[in-house]
Amino acid sequence: MWERSLVLSAPGKVILHGEHAVVHGKVALAVALDLRTFLRLRPCGEGRVCVRLPGVGVVRSWDTPRLQALRRGFAADFDESKSPSVEQLDTLKEFAGIAAGASAPESLATLAFLYMCLAISAKYGDVPSVDILVWSELPTGAGLGSSAAYAVCLAAALLTACGAISCPLKEGESTARWTEEELTLINSWAFQGERVIHGNPSGVDNAVGTWGGALRYQSGEITPLKRVPMLRILLTNTKVPRSTKVLVAGVKEKILKFPAIMNPVLDSIDAISQECQSVLEAMPANPSPEYYPVLEELFDINQHHLNVIGVGHPSLDRLCRVTASHGLHSKLTGAGGGGCGITLLRPDTSPLAVEAAKQDLCACGFECWETTIGAPGVTLHHSSSLNAEVLHALSES
Repeated sequence: MWERSLVLSAPGKVILHGEHAVVHGKVALAVALDLRTFLRLRPCGEGRVCVRLPGVGVVRSWDTPRLQALRRGFAADFDESKSPSVEQLDTLKEFAGIAAGASAPESLATLAFLYMCLAISAKYGDVPSVDILVWSELPTGAGLGSSAAYAVCLAAALLTACGAISCPLKEGESTARWTEEELTLINSWAFQGERVIHGNPSGVDNAVGTWGGALRYQSGEITPLKRVPMLRILLTNTKVPRSTKVLVAGVKEKILKFPAIMNPVLDSIDAISQECQSVLEAMPANPSPEYYPVLEELFDINQHHLNVIGVGHPSLDRLCRVTASHGLHSKLTGAGGGGCGITLLRPDTSPLAVEAAKQDLCACGFECWETTIGAPGVTLHHSSSLNAEVLHALSES
């Protein structure tokens, strides 16, 4: 029987530089966003596993004997180094009453939970009777790593519940993190959850959710930056829907049509990512304003490049104009064509200027958050370290 209540969280992610160029073998920098997904794990009535995801309208529970029977019925072994098989996922869909081709967030979130619950219990012993509630500050489908933050939280909670990793929070501590070895295990299982949801993910989002800070990604290789300061930003969602697939295809087409023109642009984006990495690694934990002009200039140059390769959008141009009128520098993040933008806030930016910029952005019909990047990865919390909104969301029974 699981006897204690735990709360843990994982951050979202934004691409700082290198979006689209990364598809063509260039460097991208991904940073942890301090809009977080929170998970509360507590004991459940004997013999049941319950999961509630109010953000996507999921309330499900299963008898543990049924889950154990389902696990025993699998012909293929569960293994965190192999992709979930089509047969495994089809069996789980049937068990959960999910339609064969379902791709709605609630279906995929339920499927990822079931897969991870069964796979982790198959390897490390039964997941006890627990009640899991997940609540997120991250919008879904905005390219901010919400599914990875969910998968990281699930992996950490389930591995802790079945004793595969420790529970590092000591008496009197407000937060705690796992050891490097345990984080590696959390990350490998979170990647499995991402595979259930996305099919063939890069692994960047779950790595950012697990380790936090900033990561360099190039041609499948993920390297954490040595150190990275926490930087204040505005994150703005233009709410303009876009298809990543269509945008990626458009860039490819342009490169094939104008190789001598487009390849130097990709090389320049690559150089921006590398220059930014050097600047970030040289910055102290609480950087003074003189470090920011270079970062701002890199934002401006990269935004122009992203327009050149065809992934801009009038809504993003407007976002950049509005923030520029307040002396702030912005660029799109992720796929472009709408979606989200990030605005750098220097430490000496006046609160009035930030507030005025937020009001103007909201007046455009955009959604805006003041937050930080370079945030810590998956973290265990004492309730004293949580703000009122999170406590309220997690107290819903």
